[in-house]
Amino acid sequence: FAEMCTVKYAIATSSGTTALQTTLLAHGIGPGDEVITSPFTFIASANSMLFTGARPVFVDIDPFTFNIDPSLIEAAITPHTKALMPVHLYGLACDMEPIMDIARRHDLLVIEDACQSHCAVYKDQRVGSFGSGCFSLYPTKNITAGEGGVITTSDKTFAEKCRMIRNHGMARRDEQDILGFNFRMTDIHAAIGLEQLKKLEGFNLSRQANAHYLIKNLQGVVVPFVPRDCQHVFNQFTVRVLDGRRDELKQHLSDHGISSMIYYPLPVYRQSYYIKQQGYDLHLPNAERAAAEVLSLPVHPGLNEGDLKKIISNVNSFFTEDVL
Repeated sequence: FAEMCTVKYAIATSSGTTALQTTLLAHGIGPGDEVITSPFTFIASANSMLFTGARPVFVDIDPFTFNIDPSLIEAAITPHTKALMPVHLYGLACDMEPIMDIARRHDLLVIEDACQSHCAVYKDQRVGSFGSGCFSLYPTKNITAGEGGVITTSDKTFAEKCRMIRNHGMARRDEQDILGFNFRMTDIHAAIGLEQLKKLEGFNLSRQANAHYLIKNLQGVVVPFVPRDCQHVFNQFTVRVLDGRRDELKQHLSDHGISSMIYYPLPVYRQSYYIKQQGYDLHLPNAERAAAEVLSLPVHPGLNEGDLKKIISNVNSFFTEDVL
């Protein structure tokens, strides 16, 4: 996994969430610290900060990529800011050049939530190699171990601390040096992950081919935007459905035997727990608009040409029948 990400070390964990939490703890992030991240992501990104006592600070997204908007980050930095956590959503890398520049100028850590973006590329560099990378091996990802996560880094001291934290704080058996957890990956999950890793390149190529076929032929929806300097690995193929018709289209597809999903129906700060227990009261328009419009269509490697044509036919017919 380290070789795949072009880094020196990879540390296996029990999940993508524990990879994020371990990374934060190994960097010394805790009570009183702030971490800037995206509001449009799975709740684990922000929850991992709360587990350490740190506070998530949400910055709105770019409406084209769905990733954090780098132009808004500096305005959110305070004396309590310790790290940036860009989330490479849906398989597309964030705009890392300005993010890394901001981090250098403000002396901030960069923790990449790459849980959905195995082998995604930004300007010829793999995600997980810019800062400390965190990946998930949950069954819905581009490869799976059944369950599991991976931390990537080229910092030997940081890697050793991550290994201790995931193993009850022990560097040697029965000798505890720091407070840690049981966040280890099991050997069975690791064995599955190693076999899946051999197939990742092929899986990604299939996802990309399926995505490009859909992009070329879909009508009536806003298809995914792929920046010229990025290689999107399409963990999700997410379209926008305008004019408040997302739920209608979802039902139409379901009626014709096509599954679709909404990732994500609420920005993190709109979750009940974040409002009632954490006191968030925000309005980030791009994240909220995305939450109301996005719909993820099948793109996985198991699809054949007939499946893709069925998806295209039913999406396109939904809009053309409405016009008629």
